Amino acid sequence: MAEYDYDLITIGAGSGGVRASRMAAKFGAKVAVCEEDRVGGTCVLRGCVPKKLLVYGAHFADEFDLASSFGWTVGEASHDWCTLVNNKNRELDRLNGIYQRILRENGVSILNGRGRVVDDHTVEVAGKTHTAAHILLATGSWPFMPDIPGIEHAITSNEALDLLQLPERMVVVGGGYIAVEFAGIFNALGVKVDLVIRADAVLRGFDEDLRVTLSEEMTKRGITIHSECVVRSIEKDGKGYSLRMAHGDLLETDLVLYATGRRPKTDGLGLETIGVAMDDKGAVVVDEYNRTSVPSVYAVGDITNRMNLTPVALAEGMALANTLYNNEPMTVDYTNIATAVFSQPEVATVGLSEVEAREKHGAVDIYVSRFRPMKVTLSDRDERTFMKLVVDRKTDRVLGCHMVGDDAAEIVQGLAIALKCGATKKQFDSTIGIHPTAAEEFVTMREKLPDHGE
Repeated sequence: MAEYDYDLITIGAGSGGVRASRMAAKFGAKVAVCEEDRVGGTCVLRGCVPKKLLVYGAHFADEFDLASSFGWTVGEASHDWCTLVNNKNRELDRLNGIYQRILRENGVSILNGRGRVVDDHTVEVAGKTHTAAHILLATGSWPFMPDIPGIEHAITSNEALDLLQLPERMVVVGGGYIAVEFAGIFNALGVKVDLVIRADAVLRGFDEDLRVTLSEEMTKRGITIHSECVVRSIEKDGKGYSLRMAHGDLLETDLVLYATGRRPKTDGLGLETIGVAMDDKGAVVVDEYNRTSVPSVYAVGDITNRMNLTPVALAEGMALANTLYNNEPMTVDYTNIATAVFSQPEVATVGLSEVEAREKHGAVDIYVSRFRPMKVTLSDRDERTFMKLVVDRKTDRVLGCHMVGDDAAEIVQGLAIALKCGATKKQFDSTIGIHPTAAEEFVTMREKLPDHGE
């Protein structure tokens, strides 16, 4: 049997890579992780964690606005963006240290530098080669910028997290979850936000009613949505920028943020030299056990472009470690995985959209509730919470739960367990709700919408 420096070398110390590496080491493998940046990956350093901290900061605008309706007298409020960013960065430093300690305590070696695959069992890091029985690719993804004139003037979500100061006006290009999240953050902090999207509503791929509801609620909060619109070019215009649209109109702004998608981070890894198969989007192709076309090479997380969520990468990393080093072959079940968009208002969903359910199951029953949240009833704010259940008419099984409103993520996380267990609408109906809460609405919806054609 060949002798190697390690049993496993992981390229990339993000969520999936760290989980796979530390669990493999816990199972007795000799493991090394190579990383050119800090440990933590997109989620900890450039995604979920810093973004959620900014979302928390932005939410105080709503709290101050509502305070007077509950009898509070609040003085003139002001926000110091630099304080928020500095505090956020301090927390990221703390988390980076925790991740490094987790690896060290589990006996995982950290190789500082960018990893590049030399052959089926060799990785080069900072000019030095290291061999391993298995190589794991876990480099994640990176923001994608379209090739249009003036794109060099735009920033991505990476830079948006560390702006030195807030602009007065901002254009966010994109209708996905990153775009709507940053649009909500900056709008709440007093920036005039224009959101430019190609589609008719935000969050393409989500349930249609949810998409329309979020678009309406974002508009109520002062975000101007330019739907079915494409940017042709960006030009520097004095201290600001001018965006020319496909229909000829110009949009003036102080800052342009592009959030038009992410691509697997495979450039420079040397994958072509050893024949690792990739799809037309540059994603590494793997089987259900995370194996690539090269027997000794595996991949997890966003680099595979399957379901790009941190908890999914963690599950894939865990499955890989169990398969290779714990004598317990394991795959990940990708059905009924809940997800949230930390827009303002918040969005969360689990299961199938109405369109998906009709395509897969035929006849479905739809239950919808729209109501004014209790928190704003003492004020003059015009807000609506939206909830929707999609039910298989034949089996009564709940196929999808969708929500727009405060605490949507916290509520839908619990519903995800119910869907995973195959809960029926009858079981939802027989569940006694907690009153008064928004969540109880999911177990009190009794009247289904008329079906198409009825």
